[in-house]
Order: sequence, then structure tokens, then C-alpha cells
Amino acid sequence: MKLRSTVAIVVMAALPGIALAQTQSTPRIDKRQELQDKRIDQGVQSGQLTAKEAKKLERGQAHVQKIEDKAVSDGKVTVKERARIEHAQDQQSRKIYREKHDKQTVQREEERAAKRQAKK
Repeated sequence: MKLRSTVAIVVMAALPGIALAQTQSTPRIDKRQELQDKRIDQGVQSGQLTAKEAKKLERGQAHVQKIEDKAVSDGKVTVKERARIEHAQDQQSRKIYREKHDKQTVQREEERAAKRQAKK
């Protein structure tokens, strides 16, 4: 009986550590994801990103997160998995830059919509 309760206590004490290890195994990747999310939010607030562009970039961020979640699921992120995640983040970063610096802005989209309405 004492053995069971001791084992149960040890298992319960270890569970938060296991969860913590999984969430902290990729702090650099997590930080970069957070910064890229902020870049998207800033682009929406400034009008550099249209709603459509932001939605597309958010889907890309979700894809990178899915890759990371899959890599972390076994408790260990291998060098190859980390490289794949970082490559996906690099691609996503370039997409964010391109979308923020293209000629499409919220103001221009509104002007185009107004012109289309005027033609009807």
C-alpha cells in the first residue's frame, strides 16, 4: 500500500516537470514565433497589411506551430527537426516582410472597393 502511494506521489510530482520540459524545449523557436506574430499585428495596426494578407500570414504561423508541436510531441527536438522548424520560420519571416512592404495597404484596398462601388 505504501509503495502504491509513493509511486503515485512520484508520478504526480513528475507530471508538471514533463509538461514544463515539453513547453520549454524550444524557447528560441517560441520567442521567434511570438515576435513574428507581433510583426503581423503591427502590420495590421499600421495598415501595411490587409485583412486578407494577415489571415494568410496567420495560417502560415499556425503551420509553423504545427511543425513545432509535432517535433516536441515525443519530448525531444532533434537537430533535423529544429532545422526544419527554423527553415519554416525563415520562409514565414520573408513572407511577412514581403506582404508588409508591398504596395497593398488597407487604404488602397478601401479606395479600390469604393471605385468598384462607384462603377456599379
